[in-house]
Amino acid sequence: MKKQLLAAAAVVCSMGMLLSGCGSSGSNASDKNVITAFNSEPQNLLIPGNTNESGGARAGTLLFAELVSFDAKGNPSNEVAKSIQDNANSTEYNITLKPGWKFSDGTPVTAKSFTKAWSYIANAKNAQKCSSFFSTIQGYDDLQAKTLKGDEQLSGLKVTGDDSFTVTMSKPDATFPIKVGYLAFAPLPESFYKNPKAFGNKPVGNGPYKLESWTHNTEIRLVRNKAYHGNVKPKNDGVTFKIYTKVDSAYSDVQGGNLDVIDTIPTADTKSFTTDSNIQPYNQPGSVMQMFTIPSDLPHFVSGTEEGTLRRQAISKAIDRGSIIKKVLNGTGMQPVDFTSPMTPGFSKDLKGKDNLVYNAKEAKDLWAKADAISKDTDKFTISYNTDGGNKAIYDAIVNSIHNTLGIDAGTDPMPTFQEFRDSVDDRKVKGGFRSGWQPDYPSPENYLFQEFDSSAAHGNGSNDGDYQNPKFDELMTQAYAAPSTDAANKIYAQSQEILLNDLPAIPLYYDNAHGATAKGVKGLVADWENLPLYSQLHK
Repeated sequence: MKKQLLAAAAVVCSMGMLLSGCGSSGSNASDKNVITAFNSEPQNLLIPGNTNESGGARAGTLLFAELVSFDAKGNPSNEVAKSIQDNANSTEYNITLKPGWKFSDGTPVTAKSFTKAWSYIANAKNAQKCSSFFSTIQGYDDLQAKTLKGDEQLSGLKVTGDDSFTVTMSKPDATFPIKVGYLAFAPLPESFYKNPKAFGNKPVGNGPYKLESWTHNTEIRLVRNKAYHGNVKPKNDGVTFKIYTKVDSAYSDVQGGNLDVIDTIPTADTKSFTTDSNIQPYNQPGSVMQMFTIPSDLPHFVSGTEEGTLRRQAISKAIDRGSIIKKVLNGTGMQPVDFTSPMTPGFSKDLKGKDNLVYNAKEAKDLWAKADAISKDTDKFTISYNTDGGNKAIYDAIVNSIHNTLGIDAGTDPMPTFQEFRDSVDDRKVKGGFRSGWQPDYPSPENYLFQEFDSSAAHGNGSNDGDYQNPKFDELMTQAYAAPSTDAANKIYAQSQEILLNDLPAIPLYYDNAHGATAKGVKGLVADWENLPLYSQLHK
């Protein structure tokens, strides 16, 4: 996001952010069963392969349908796909589509709609943010050359009929049948290639909704797509995403009945929102991991060096997460023990190194002193974040904890908008730690681990924004892809997390609950496995 980097998120690939202050829904008779929902302005145009943050993903996931879809608990089922058949070692897949699928412009969804779109995203010339999701498909490496035209195709994709194609992997990928449910794997119509920018402003999808209008920085209006006949059964006539720059304004609008649903609660209101009689709150364990990333090349914190590892562990142990969760988040988060979430298949609370995520002032000071003995660090340690997402109190508390424990100069580097913040991260302009997080794109530990920390997702090819690289971690990702079963793969993912718990390319802060609210009178609220409301099920 999703998926989040949020993240998603996705995914967040990067999630839980922002909002701007416009506001009232201005409902009228024709909008009687149209749901208004909180959102931030998408970082990029609404192109599936270039959407890796929550502002774009909230709308994108309603506009497009992929080969498989997930229910509220994350269970997959075929959507556009009639069947996805693999060989014995997950290196080849035969995919057949259900008949009759069309894009909202009336053109058919064919096998080529998928293969051409996937190749476009994987092709480095097109600079799509979700490129790394396609790295296990044969031919991906060839599409990373600097001399491409942009229309070269993945050699591992072969169209065998209007409704069928094969996928040959460069290495086993047992996660592939689940991964194809992610937005980046959506099909694209031929109109996209004629003018991607125009398409991104008014995308033509095959999902349960179609775009009626997008007024930038104000609202995104979606209406029911009557040509859609998939797994989702909408109970409203449309969803209008209102763009906010302040989450406080959005929450006030829900309280006043001027906005129907919000999927985040301002920090200042986390103590009282569950007893607020003006809204219908929800608060339950969730799947979003909140953390901050320290760039792998940050002076004195360089990944893979003894000094860098000592400082990362010292910073992590200097954060009193328990107090922050209790006093700042008012119980809307949980103490982390890994890099995924308790909602993720294969989750373990017994990983070696989990103690590095526990506040311990003495050990933190000792680790910092050992690092200083190698090379004295007198630089100010900063953490950047976006101020339009209600993050100030959290990050003030984090840097205060670091300062008070280690006695070092620590502070925040706030940025006004999520879009500005993300652009700075993408351009590698942040000279310190920076806020990060992950909203899952599909229910698998692979989604949290490979996409955020594998070498192939670094340096702008994916969501590894800290550019962390560790050959041992990469090798375990490859082994997990080739595992004969999901249980076997999850055991390998657990081993890979123990590397992360030592290296700490990012510092896990807390598991974010699925928490939000609907206005009075709005019915059908269900929070799904992505920590988001099921927009299609909301109605009045």
